[in-house]
Amino acid sequence: MHVPNSAFGLLDNVFNKLFPLIDEELDYWKKRAQAIPDEELRKQALASIHSKTFHCQGGGVFALLAGRHCKEAIRFIVAYQTISDYLDNLCDRSTSLDPKDFRMLHEAMKDALIPGAPVKNYYTYREEQEDGGYLTELVLTCQGVLDNAEAYGLCRDYCLMLEGLYADLQVHKHVKMDERVPRLVKWYLENREKALGLSWYEFAAVSGSTIGIFCLVSYTLSGKLTKTLAEKIIYSYFPAVQGLHILLDYYIDQEEDEKEGDLNFCSFYRDDVQLVERIQYFLLMAEERLQVLPDPEFHQFIPKGLVALYLSDGKVKSLKNGSRVRRTLLKTSGIRGAFLHYNIRIYNRVAK
Repeated sequence: MHVPNSAFGLLDNVFNKLFPLIDEELDYWKKRAQAIPDEELRKQALASIHSKTFHCQGGGVFALLAGRHCKEAIRFIVAYQTISDYLDNLCDRSTSLDPKDFRMLHEAMKDALIPGAPVKNYYTYREEQEDGGYLTELVLTCQGVLDNAEAYGLCRDYCLMLEGLYADLQVHKHVKMDERVPRLVKWYLENREKALGLSWYEFAAVSGSTIGIFCLVSYTLSGKLTKTLAEKIIYSYFPAVQGLHILLDYYIDQEEDEKEGDLNFCSFYRDDVQLVERIQYFLLMAEERLQVLPDPEFHQFIPKGLVALYLSDGKVKSLKNGSRVRRTLLKTSGIRGAFLHYNIRIYNRVAK
């Protein structure tokens, strides 16, 4: 599979070639999750796959960059994103508020990026233990793909840097409610050199995305990765694209997060006007920084695709000023963003 050089070609590849392969992988992990002995772990594993399938679909788009190794990229992306979504559910919706538990759980995401790393008992600090080897198999699947990627050493440190920030975020944002903001602010101050002038809550949002890792791994599998390209990917995706990704994700989840008592970084903006201005800032920064990368049609598709994807979610309608925010951001994303938004909505209707 090659990287198309037109929006039509990209959509054709995504909907007709990538999504069926992603669905196959997800079907396998769904069956594995159904076999988890512990009721709570099984519940959270299945819920994460059911409610967050679009995370794997969105991340899976990067498999196009892997060329003839597209299937291996999808195997890695789906497994890694499934780990992420499963652990997020265990931290968000399950039985623990222990930061030691959250830290140990997220060792799985770190180990998944280190071929040959011994697996651990990631459930050490929680009551639930028996997952039937589910999380271990996810980790080993990722390791297996990376072990066959000869150039992975060129980007391994970058992947671990992104994972480290992601894990820190997940630990700090899921503790007791009154501890969350103080811990996140302290963490932000300790990482000011990486924050690039962002507010503490924007830095937290930037750290919450996995797509930089997916881009690096997909180029690694393609055989095209160089040290210079790895540096350019970090420059382009962190903070711009990752920030855009997670702010949009939090934007559509505002009502759900308020109901569940979850921390939502969009709530720290003064009002919707400032929120839209900052999302526009990340969108325009992403479009500018992505120009340094090869496969320009693909990478310019990503920020517009993120806007189109998230604003096609039905949850936008119920948000205060949701329709106005959608119109404003789609206008900023231009004709191509509106085109993608229209096609994603049609696909969603047909898929249902």
